[in-house]
Amino acid sequence: MLPLRIALRFLKTSRVQSTLIIAGIAVGIAVQIFVGSLITSLQDSLVQQTIGSTSQVTITALDEGEPFVVDARVRNVAESDARVKPGAIAPTLSVNGLYSNGNESTPLALKGGDLKSLDAISSISKRITAGVARLGRGDILIGTDFAEKFTLSPGDSIRITFSGNKTRTLTIAGIFDLGSAAVNARQAFVNAEVPRSLLGWRTDEYAALEAQLLQPFDSAEVAATWRQQLPNLRVVEWQAQNADLLTALQSQGSSSYMIQAFVLIAVALGIASTLAISAVQKTRQIGILKAMGMGDAEAGRIFLWQAALLGVGGTLSGLALGFFLLWGFSFAGASFTITPKPTFIAFSAAVGIIVALLSSIIPIRKTSALDPIEVIQGG
Repeated sequence: MLPLRIALRFLKTSRVQSTLIIAGIAVGIAVQIFVGSLITSLQDSLVQQTIGSTSQVTITALDEGEPFVVDARVRNVAESDARVKPGAIAPTLSVNGLYSNGNESTPLALKGGDLKSLDAISSISKRITAGVARLGRGDILIGTDFAEKFTLSPGDSIRITFSGNKTRTLTIAGIFDLGSAAVNARQAFVNAEVPRSLLGWRTDEYAALEAQLLQPFDSAEVAATWRQQLPNLRVVEWQAQNADLLTALQSQGSSSYMIQAFVLIAVALGIASTLAISAVQKTRQIGILKAMGMGDAEAGRIFLWQAALLGVGGTLSGLALGFFLLWGFSFAGASFTITPKPTFIAFSAAVGIIVALLSSIIPIRKTSALDPIEVIQGG
């Protein structure tokens, strides 16, 4: 382990250089962890806000607004797909109505279904801010924005008008907050029998079969598979309906990768230049060691060990600094939480060490080309 001992001695005799390069690696790794985790968490937050409480893959009739029978065959296609969240399948009915308090009116979209099934898609019960999560035949769950606009509370009765001058009077069981102003202002949930009685559909007929996936970005593949299995029905997925959001997410991801790449390049150049300078400064010592019988490979390992020690030290310091930055960001009042992923942290650490090792190539090549006789004769 002679190369390791010599590498340690070289680092100790150049404490300032060693400290600066470790600091440079630490800053690079910290920036990579912070920026990568920030962008990833922001993307997850945007996706969650957009589709976290809505269907990610939806089966409907080919003709918009027409019912279709949710039979065992249709259910089996969704339930047997391993990419679907267990139990996250909900047959629903929809009907649009108009609510008026005498002074002001607003459209209200009613989605009917079984509370347990709707919970699997929208987690309504967990997001009730007032009242209770209940969907009896005369109950309705409304959003916070709608309730605030019309000063409504649990227990109040509201009268909703539908096409054909049909009306229904429903009692507010609870008020929910699904994290979207549009949903909270225009969406309401009712028992399936409310829209069914208005539409005149049979008990096995529904407007849609909604599903949520374990991995939301699998929706395009899942939809393609279901279209082949259900050629007489229409299958839509959230990515096709949110092209602008996907473009924004891809742009964010590309920006993040570019920032991280340039940071790593800067770190690599810093390590390489420092080790190259060290190789020049230690030319006489290396020449003497080679004259005493040390081979080119063994002499090169001195700088490989230096790079490894600097890489490990800088990476560990960078991990600590990165987590400190993430901890500090939690007090910034952001609307989302940064959650670093273990795989990304491990990747960042591995990249830091690998970059450091690759940076040793220049001094290793310089050392291998060193002629000990010329060095000694040159003083």
